[in-house]
Amino acid sequence: MNIKRLSACALLALGLGTAMTAQAHRAWMLPSATVLSGENTWVTVDGAVSNSLFYFEHFPLNLERLEVLSPSGDEVKAQNQAEGRYRSMFDVELTEEGTYTLQMYRQGAFARYKLDGEPKRWSGPVDQVNEIPAQATDVRVSEIDSRMQVFVTKGAPSDATFKPTGQGIELVPVTHPNDLVTGEVISFKFLLDGQPAQNLPLVLIRDGIRYRDQVGEIELTTDAAGAVEVTFDEPGMYWLEAELEQPSQNIEGAKRRLSYSATLEVLPL
Repeated sequence: MNIKRLSACALLALGLGTAMTAQAHRAWMLPSATVLSGENTWVTVDGAVSNSLFYFEHFPLNLERLEVLSPSGDEVKAQNQAEGRYRSMFDVELTEEGTYTLQMYRQGAFARYKLDGEPKRWSGPVDQVNEIPAQATDVRVSEIDSRMQVFVTKGAPSDATFKPTGQGIELVPVTHPNDLVTGEVISFKFLLDGQPAQNLPLVLIRDGIRYRDQVGEIELTTDAAGAVEVTFDEPGMYWLEAELEQPSQNIEGAKRRLSYSATLEVLPL
């Protein structure tokens, strides 16, 4: 089986149902705020696929797989969903005290092939790869596991929604993701299928790259326990990404491509 390598950003967008055309494109969600209080509390979230982080200029994010979990673990309905030319949006009413997790997760397979000379695409559960026609040619299949998250807290932070599922790359906060400030050491731990994600490469990018000459990535690598530490010098919204490739255990000859991303807000001390 021929395997075509996809960039991690392209993988994430394909896994979440969003078409992409270039490696530089990044899929993201941007909340209006991450720490709130008071009554009648709402957060508005924009979602897009773009070259410049948090700038609308390419595709709206497909919200089909959106899931919102309340601090108690109940699923909450996202309201006022809409899709424009360059962005998607939705609102979440925060009725409980604690931390909400807004996420999209996709586990399955993606394939490109030709049928009677015409290019085709297929995506679905790993155990349904045999749906690709036997007469297909130039078949390129990847197993995918992609997760995108945003964390929003009303009142005091909580951690009930951070319970690991044991699937894919997962963030297990040591420092709560809604308690990030400049000048202080921040600690995160990452898991891979429920086990410490050793030597996992991470990238952090601050918002506003459209308006500066250098992207200014912060590159990190987890230790043997899957842990990493970072100190932020500047406040702002940051995009966190982790990516990994390994042999698929479910599709012979294929690669399993995993990605994780999150939008984090760092406040001034």
